[in-house]
Amino acid sequence: MMNFDDFSSSLAAPTPPDNLPVLLKALWHDGKGEWEQAHEIAQSREGDPAFDRIHAYLHRVEGDEWNANYWYRRAGMAMFKGSLKDEWNALVLHHLG
Repeated sequence: MMNFDDFSSSLAAPTPPDNLPVLLKALWHDGKGEWEQAHEIAQSREGDPAFDRIHAYLHRVEGDEWNANYWYRRAGMAMFKGSLKDEWNALVLHHLG
């Protein structure tokens, strides 16, 4: 099982680990600055709260607060109050279990 440090270290690789669940792949791409790839994954299952939650975060990264708020509401939550780094860390930890 991968932990947070392993996940963070994997960002040095050119591609995500093969066994990485899809939502962690989205966060991996975002961690690499590959917003488009991350966004493509997040919007691939609109209506699934877990995907909508990452979709919200990605629009916050983009600087589109209005759209981010829309996706947070779709995910059933309020906009994250901390920094983008704090939110990314929280999402990674959540999806690592």
